[in-house]
Amino acid sequence: MSDVTGTARWLEPSADRASRRNIWLGWLIALTALLVLGNLANDAVLDVRYGWDTRVNCAAVDAYVGGLDPYFVKNLKGTKLSYPYLPVTLEAFRPFCADGLLVAHHKVIFPVLAVLCGLLLPGLGASGLGFQGPGRTSFGDVGLRVLGALGAFVGFEWVQASGNFAILSGVLTAIALRLLLSLPVSGPSGDNSFPSRVAGAALLGLVMSFKLVFLPVLAALYFLPLPRGRKLTLIAMAVFSFALPILISWLAYPDLFASWQLAVAGKIPDQHLVELFESNPSLLLLARDVVGHAGLIDSKPAIFATYAVAATALVLGPFALSVLRLIGKRPAHGGGSLPARLDRWLTDHPRAAMRITVLAMFALYLSSPRLKEYAFFELALYAAILLVDLSATTLAAALTVGLMMPSLISLAGSRFEDNFIQLFSALMFFWVLLLDARQTGRVPDTVQL
Repeated sequence: MSDVTGTARWLEPSADRASRRNIWLGWLIALTALLVLGNLANDAVLDVRYGWDTRVNCAAVDAYVGGLDPYFVKNLKGTKLSYPYLPVTLEAFRPFCADGLLVAHHKVIFPVLAVLCGLLLPGLGASGLGFQGPGRTSFGDVGLRVLGALGAFVGFEWVQASGNFAILSGVLTAIALRLLLSLPVSGPSGDNSFPSRVAGAALLGLVMSFKLVFLPVLAALYFLPLPRGRKLTLIAMAVFSFALPILISWLAYPDLFASWQLAVAGKIPDQHLVELFESNPSLLLLARDVVGHAGLIDSKPAIFATYAVAATALVLGPFALSVLRLIGKRPAHGGGSLPARLDRWLTDHPRAAMRITVLAMFALYLSSPRLKEYAFFELALYAAILLVDLSATTLAAALTVGLMMPSLISLAGSRFEDNFIQLFSALMFFWVLLLDARQTGRVPDTVQL
């Protein structure tokens, strides 16, 4: 028997197992899609007046156009909720609210925009470092990203129900990530795509200025596979872009900016206040509940200390340890400080660095002190990128905890308000990804969709 024949016989069982594995995984993906779409369809037929955030935003635009101060709820028609965004956003939202089109048809427009987000999201390809994948774009990859955008953590369900403009920031986030996460063709030192990365960083900073608590997400740009000077330039551009709407609002709309400050500080009496401790499934509110059981619910130092411990122990610490483990297993040549070793490792492994960048964005976003139900849609966009190129077992686990479980709970009629189902789903999804990242150096278990 020749060596070739022997090798073929040795590989045959593995090929059979891979074929069977892809069959059951395909069925699992189909079941997940059925649950996600069924959950969205179930919401569509409910006799509920959805779109309250769209009505608030467009009522604020109408008040602004009519010469009224939109930060006083009494000037907003048809709502008792307040407008929380910077004055410059009133001009930005004006085209979307023209002629009442978005208010009347957001239930049709928003799903189209969510699918567009999935189509715009970049693919990262294979790294060969435990982040599995064939290094190509396929219809299966794109479909998986669209499924993640629509179904992960039921974030889009909440965007659809509330009519929140997170759908618009989601489209801009997808564009920014596509600009930022293109792999250098000729190596980091000769990266001709740097101008597009600068544009992506500027756009990402602009998106984060819509919700000021997400500023730390911009720090994840440090994990890009670029020389340190370029990475710091991107972070500086993103921070400048983040600050620009604040500066424009302050300089161009001084009266409205003063009203905005009063509104966010809760100094306008007898109206709805958007505050940090408003009901939301975040780690901060989870920490408050834990502290409350100890009789310290009125102690903000205790709440923030518990929140810091929870964010470090559940998200940021495990992420940092995973990155350090990767560097330790594949150390860059030469010595140097930890930042220098990290920089060399990232530039030596650009595909893994891209994936770590997105994982860092996910971790920092998940650690935010204010994470409303609809904000999980933007978190789902990062998750959708990370879903592709996982090993078969990891992909099955990620789909189960991130998409199937919350969709089933929603279909069962359980309420997501005043609990932490979305947070726990996102945390489990994150831990699944970290466990996958630790299994570097294993035999490739690539899924061809």
